[in-house]
Amino acid sequence: MQDDEIILEQEEEQTPEEPGGWRFEVYSTLRDFVWILTIVTILFVFVIRLVGVDGSSMYPTLYDRDYLLLTSNVLDRHFENGDIVVLSKSIPEVPQLDSTPIVKRVIATEGQTVDIDFDLGTVTVDGVKLDEPYINDLTHLNYGDGLTYPATVPEGCIFVMGDNRNNSTDSRYAPVGMVDTRYVVGSVLLRVFPGRTTDARGAVTGGRDFSRLGVVK
Repeated sequence: MQDDEIILEQEEEQTPEEPGGWRFEVYSTLRDFVWILTIVTILFVFVIRLVGVDGSSMYPTLYDRDYLLLTSNVLDRHFENGDIVVLSKSIPEVPQLDSTPIVKRVIATEGQTVDIDFDLGTVTVDGVKLDEPYINDLTHLNYGDGLTYPATVPEGCIFVMGDNRNNSTDSRYAPVGMVDTRYVVGSVLLRVFPGRTTDARGAVTGGRDFSRLGVVK
């Protein structure tokens, strides 16, 4: 009988803690935390990303310090004219852009031909003049060492420009040129937090306008 009691006590000591005990609660919390962290990581790598605008090259569409939600292009690298994208291409010739993602608008995709009349400030794609209500000014800035026009976009590349046409380092500038789509981090979807109101040069002229939150076009 005494031996039976000893065996029973040993079995009780080896029995896992029942649900509701503190060890079980700690285990459940850690397990849930790991699952949440995994889901959030997958979400922000393969689905969405969050970036901040640095500079005024996309004025008046975007202001310096606007925060944007992107749809990640890890799995989808199909782009259309007019898309606003974030690029991770390193540009050593422009120190301020060497390690900073840049935001630009897709003007032409692979196989399309871009022509720019810098005197008139007009842009044409495949012979059709673009209607560009989003730009700050006509396209007069011509980098001397840039592309020769008309220029056809190579396979797997895009031609991009900033909406602030005369204050933007973009595909017109040789070190940027036609951008390989592998450098595209994502396509801009929403403005989730507005930067302070600025002018075309990025000088702050007002406060944050929260009516600007929402879809970016």
